[in-house]
Amino acid sequence: MGGFDEKAFDDSIDEIEETGEARPADKDDSSLVTHHSSLGSAVCLVSGGMDSCVTAAIARAENEELAFLHASYGQRTEARELRAFEELADFYGVSRRLVVPLEHLARVGGSSLTDSSIPVSDADLSSRGIPTSYVPFRNAHLLAAATSWAEVIGAARIYIGAVAEDSSGYPDCRPEFYEAFQRVIEVGTRPETKIEIRTPVIHMSKAEIVRRGVELGAPLRLTWSCYQSEEKACGRCDSCALRLRAFRAAGVEDPVPYA
Repeated sequence: MGGFDEKAFDDSIDEIEETGEARPADKDDSSLVTHHSSLGSAVCLVSGGMDSCVTAAIARAENEELAFLHASYGQRTEARELRAFEELADFYGVSRRLVVPLEHLARVGGSSLTDSSIPVSDADLSSRGIPTSYVPFRNAHLLAAATSWAEVIGAARIYIGAVAEDSSGYPDCRPEFYEAFQRVIEVGTRPETKIEIRTPVIHMSKAEIVRRGVELGAPLRLTWSCYQSEEKACGRCDSCALRLRAFRAAGVEDPVPYA
């Protein structure tokens, strides 16, 4: 790890450094993850939700050192998601943290997550359409920030908890999007920079993600998925419905309180 200068970041970007010992991965973790264990370090995008939590657990088992990145973009549950991010980072003993403000996504609008004039619709899991909660091209912004940071600190991998098979159908969660962005990294960074995007849960169902999280000891109780409430999950939005269905299918009790 090298070349990281905190003063080079704008004051609006909040990097939080805390001391703490990393929680060692279980000896059997390597048999539970998609990839073989890797040496080195990685940037893990952590929204605070269930998918990013399990992705972080997988990344923890595969890497010697992790850096956690979180984006605040004016979403309705911004404060609650940030709390979940901090608690997950504490759990995994991650001291290198970066919180990036992407408020321009709220100004762009077009999503019920960032525009108060667009209601968060009740879930319709049988629908094949893209729900109002889609934030246009959001994951490209997240990956761009993660790539910049990874190149500066010398991280070899970026982990993101995108899910394609059993999800809301967001276009920037498809495997081909990440394949294309991998090429963007290759042509848009220094010749000596080698950064790999890893999407370890992208082909899993939500129930499989819950089961994998339980196997890895992921702290699902610390996660937050609801799109519109910060005290108790609403149980009605798309994200809550997918989460509730996943826990039922996995035969696991959801530890998050619902209204």
